[in-house]
Amino acid sequence: MTQLSLRAASLAAAFALAAPAAAAQEPAAEDPVVATVNGDDVLRSEVLETAEQLPPQYRQQIDLIFPQLLQRTIDIRLIAAAAEAGGMGDDPEVKRRLEEIRRAVMREVYVEKQVAERISEDMLKERYDAFVEANPPKPEVHARHILVEEETDARDLIGKLDEGADFAELAKEHSIGPSGAQGGDLDYFTKEQMVPAFADAAFALDKGSYSKDPVQTEFGWHVIEVLDRRELPSPSMEEVEDQLFEELSQEAVQDILTELRDGAEIKIVEADEPAPEPADEPEASPAPSQ
Repeated sequence: MTQLSLRAASLAAAFALAAPAAAAQEPAAEDPVVATVNGDDVLRSEVLETAEQLPPQYRQQIDLIFPQLLQRTIDIRLIAAAAEAGGMGDDPEVKRRLEEIRRAVMREVYVEKQVAERISEDMLKERYDAFVEANPPKPEVHARHILVEEETDARDLIGKLDEGADFAELAKEHSIGPSGAQGGDLDYFTKEQMVPAFADAAFALDKGSYSKDPVQTEFGWHVIEVLDRRELPSPSMEEVEDQLFEELSQEAVQDILTELRDGAEIKIVEADEPAPEPADEPEASPAPSQ
């Protein structure tokens, strides 16, 4: 295909994909006519449907981009009318593409129905129970820290804490970490979210206590205080239901494909192997003599 043909195909695809889907119309008072094309009304809802595939930031500015969307909808109407008038419904390429769409929709609906028949509420519940078992509640700590470059500086800060200094104020004044401006507050975190040395020290502390010895990591020397401890509960069924259904769906599709392959006769033709010869047709019997 030439570059010109590729560009033409891309342009055509853009208009085809942008065509609004048929939908139930809103009451006339809420869905006004915003234009006419050769005497046919263009409703506001039809223009809005062309924005459904735009990025969210554009959909949030519908009023600003509505004039451009309206012109695009008019262009779509004009091209569709021209194609209809030109007899494109009988064009072989149109028929071929419609057949591809028909087959694609059939495949999609077939798989959807098969998957729906194979997945039950009991299966989802069983998968959720297995998920919870594999993902038990995790302990979290709410901690803050002061990060400095030298161990001696960290020990000096621990000495000030021993004398009653305020941890958050020391962090704001001395910490070189990004959390320093917030008094060193790191909020809640699990052990896996921090580097090992820091995590081990934080999770070894009781609620309300701070490290009596500086903790060294690749970032420097830390003084850590634990403000709270809690367990992060396992996600609820509602939170992971879509994920679990997707897992079961993928497994169901694999089962469907396995069953279809087992019931089919499939021969893979290697690249250097000639294609199989078509079966010989039976010779026609000679016509009876008159």
